[in-house]
This record gives sequence, C-alpha cells and structure tokens, in this order.
Amino acid sequence: MKIIDFPQGSSEWALARAGRVTASRVDAVLSRSRDRKSEGATRRKYKAQIVSEILTGAPQETAFSSRAMEDGIENEPFARALYEARSLILVDVVGFVVHPRIDRSGCSPDGLVGTDGMVQFKCPEPHTHLGYVLEGVAPSDYAPQMQWEMACTGRSWSDFVSYSQPFPAPHNLLIVRLQRNEEEIQRITAEITQFNREVDEIIERLNRKAA
Repeated sequence: MKIIDFPQGSSEWALARAGRVTASRVDAVLSRSRDRKSEGATRRKYKAQIVSEILTGAPQETAFSSRAMEDGIENEPFARALYEARSLILVDVVGFVVHPRIDRSGCSPDGLVGTDGMVQFKCPEPHTHLGYVLEGVAPSDYAPQMQWEMACTGRSWSDFVSYSQPFPAPHNLLIVRLQRNEEEIQRITAEITQFNREVDEIIERLNRKAA
C-alpha cells in the first residue's frame, strides 16, 4: 500500500491529491445525463478540474464549507473515539493512499482498522442520522466511495459509522459493515480508466493547439 502520509487537510496532502481521481469523487466519474446516453455535467466539470490540476500541478478544488460540514469535522474525533470504545479496536489515521495500479487515483481514508478493515465516519444532522439508523444499512450514496477506498487500500471490509451527538447512547452511533464487492470494484476501475484516458486526450489536444 502506497501511502503519502501528510495530514489530511494540509497543503501537502492537497498537492498529493491534485490530478488524481479521489474516492470521494467517484460519484462524479460515474455521473451520467438524465437519459444515461452521455456523461453528466458533474463528470464534465470534474474532468476539467483534473485537466487543470495536471497542467498546473496545483489543486483546483473550490473551497466550500457549511455549518453542517464544520460540525461534522469537529465531531469526527468523538465518533472515532466512541467507535473504538464500542468495537474494542484502534483506528489508524493515514494521509493519502495511491491506488496500487492506477497512479492517478487514490483515497483519503477516515481510518484503517487492523489488517483487513477500514472505516468511514459521518456526523450528519439528526434527521439524516435517524434515517441511517432506521434503514440499518450502509447508504447507497456512499457505497462507490467505500468500495474504491477498499480497492485502493486492499481492505476486505469497511464500517460505515454515523454519529449524532444529540441522540443518547446507544442511538448516537450506528455501525454497519460493507463487504468488498469485486464486481463493483471492476466496474469503477473501468470507469476511472476511461475517465483518465479522456483526460489524457484533452491534454494532448490542448498541447497540439499550443504548439
């Protein structure tokens, strides 16, 4: 496992991610138009971002932070500590993990667990947390990200953890395990490979125009 171990959120970490498809943006790569016949607007925008990052060598993500996002960041250490206490395990925090075969892709795990597992922390608003608890499964919205994180790290399972401070114990913490799905990982691998191929073609066209 190739780890670029700068603290997440640091300028060095952001630079390590630049030009690489990250697990948190796999949904953008998978984006399709409403009729499913062409790429979606989100994919086009992300492609332009990756192209610009490769050409400039610098991260181009637009910084955005809402109060809910800030609360989530502040509460993640509490979620991690409670998860460790209830599961009787320790979480290893790392920086950026590069995919073993696709250098222009990787992930920033919320944590690695033992030799086989990892964890995804979410600290949503109470109504969202309640929905997760009642459903009792890892939300489908996060499944592609979690599967790609497992592909990058070689892990076989990932715990989806939702923490909401307003709820009393034990309802304040949900732990749901998602197993590695090789078929889904192969699908995402093909999508990212094609996405990177398109990025290369765009850069080649730009270089020809500039010559």
